Amino acid sequence: MTLDLDLPQGQTLTAYDVAQLWEPDRRLELIDGVLTVMSSPSIPHQRTQMRLLKLLFAAAPPHLETWAAPVDVLSPDTVVQPDVLVVDPSHVVGSDPIEVNPLLVIEILSPSTALYDLNTKFKRYERAGIPSYWVVDPLGGRLIVWELREGAYVEVLDRAGDEPWTARQPFAVTVVPSELVGPEGGR
Repeated sequence: MTLDLDLPQGQTLTAYDVAQLWEPDRRLELIDGVLTVMSSPSIPHQRTQMRLLKLLFAAAPPHLETWAAPVDVLSPDTVVQPDVLVVDPSHVVGSDPIEVNPLLVIEILSPSTALYDLNTKFKRYERAGIPSYWVVDPLGGRLIVWELREGAYVEVLDRAGDEPWTARQPFAVTVVPSELVGPEGGR
């Protein structure tokens, strides 16, 4: 795929540069000033995302909000679009959430993004101090959960199947990994 982007040459990009490049058929992320172009999510990915949203909407306390991609968050030099995030809206200044650290981020894996989600984004979320990071693997009907402890993520769950698990962060919500994905799974 050839990209026809009018990018400033010889300088590091910022979140605000990337915001000027937005097009509805492209997801753009910026890690330490380096631009990454993501493909649009597939129908199975969107089904998993909607199931997560429904679950979190039903359990969230009134002072927290659940958002879905595309929402640019983190910092001026790193813009990511988690598939699902939970935020405290009182920490959003104006209408620009770029510099907001969510309380929870969730990524839905696909063959094209799994390494990026499990490595690059994992480290950026950890460095940003996001208290809880979940990854859903639709192919395996699997949920992996990390929580921040003393500045580093610690795995607290790696589960597939029908056994429920109740999260404590950022609020209590019971998740059954197999119910997050349909029988078709995958992206």
